[in-house]
Amino acid sequence: MKKNILENAGHGSLGHRIFCILRDKILNEEYEKGQKLNEVVLSKELNISRTPIREALKQLELEGLVKSIPNKGVYVLGFSSRDIDDMLEIRVVLESLSVQLAIDRITQEELDRIKEIYDLLEFYAEKNDQERFTEVNIDFHEAIYRATHSQYFEQLLSDINYYIHVTSKHSIKQPNRLIEAAREHKEIYDAIVKKDKALAKANVEKHIRKTQSLVRNYYDEKDEATEE
Repeated sequence: MKKNILENAGHGSLGHRIFCILRDKILNEEYEKGQKLNEVVLSKELNISRTPIREALKQLELEGLVKSIPNKGVYVLGFSSRDIDDMLEIRVVLESLSVQLAIDRITQEELDRIKEIYDLLEFYAEKNDQERFTEVNIDFHEAIYRATHSQYFEQLLSDINYYIHVTSKHSIKQPNRLIEAAREHKEIYDAIVKKDKALAKANVEKHIRKTQSLVRNYYDEKDEATEE
């Protein structure tokens, strides 16, 4: 079981794979805000030495997900509503520009692929399958990034995309949000087909702002509960 956890954590050094595992647990709230991450406990839990765990914890601190307090230990910070706002503001700027570049550069094959992905989004929305909807949602946005044919955009967006999509899943838990989100993606696709840059930009911004509002509410409520 522990071996499978490491195998599913991607490639790279052992320390990086441990980082990915711990990052997932923090963002999926298996480790709660304020919880202490003990090297010895983690070493036993993952059945590995403490060295790669120490490396992973340092990387988590660089990412702003944990804080190391001298003589006390490492504690989970998680995300605040302000963190979410910062990430989504960046996403608005980058995705608004990427969809406009995609309109200039997209191939028919890429456009057909986006339509196929949208059809899947609609299918899973109607079935209220949140897990599959989230996976296909990532595919939809990444298909637009690739259609820019810009390695710089792909890299910039991939750097923050993991955090955005993990945290954004909280928005689709709201009643009727899957159907509404699927409709927003259809509006983005339709604007790309029409090659209407202004409309595509407006539709991307509307979609992200709605997500931002719902996710912010989720984290605001968690912050309030923590303070109580």
